[in-house]
Amino acid sequence: MRDTLTPPTIERLRFELKRRALTVTAKNHVTPQMIRITLTSEDLGDFVSGSFDDHVKIFLPSETEEKVMRDYTPRRYDTDARELVLDFALHDAGPATAWAVEAKVGDTLNIGGPRGSRKITGDIDAWVLIGDETALPAMGRFAEEAAAGAKVSMFAAVRDAAEEQVFESAADLDVTWVHRPEAADAGALLAAVRDVPFGAGTFIWIAAEASVTQAVRAYFIEAGHPLVWTKSAGYWVAGEPDKTVSFD
Repeated sequence: MRDTLTPPTIERLRFELKRRALTVTAKNHVTPQMIRITLTSEDLGDFVSGSFDDHVKIFLPSETEEKVMRDYTPRRYDTDARELVLDFALHDAGPATAWAVEAKVGDTLNIGGPRGSRKITGDIDAWVLIGDETALPAMGRFAEEAAAGAKVSMFAAVRDAAEEQVFESAADLDVTWVHRPEAADAGALLAAVRDVPFGAGTFIWIAAEASVTQAVRAYFIEAGHPLVWTKSAGYWVAGEPDKTVSFD
């Protein structure tokens, strides 16, 4: 059956690369280890993000001349209100975590991008999204933007029940929260997805620590799921917080 379907395509969109200076207008804890920061600026009037897993570069303060940059997903944005929301997962004691913890209303943050988007389109009957805390901003955005009736299954690995979130969605959304001992341990996620009924027309999206993504991706490949029906990324690498890995 799957062979008769037209494989999905990943459309590459390019945007004018622009640097913007934003001001913090609100900050709250979505969960104990997830901080949501709302930023505003007239510069956001022409902000564009074409896909739920886009990223912007944030430029962080540094005590040296070396530039400190990190990639973050636009969790939500409103060009009319000139507003951008970013979620910060506090999984590492790095410069982005330090900035988010200390940030207060009135502080400024410079961002760049998105440079572009990789928009997934095609004859997709169902979506399976798999990720850890760092993927939750993209997964939450997907849930909010999904069309009414779309079939979406999410498997989200977090440290405990306190880190579970509630997503508002018009889609037929089913979320499985996976509590795992270590962020770089793929075991719990693999156990959770092992019985997923991925039928014809199912697109699988995976984003987590690089070795976890690689292990979950390998499982689906070995199970016979075609690569053209997957998109995978290592949103971070254990021991190298400023590194990301793309597997596609």
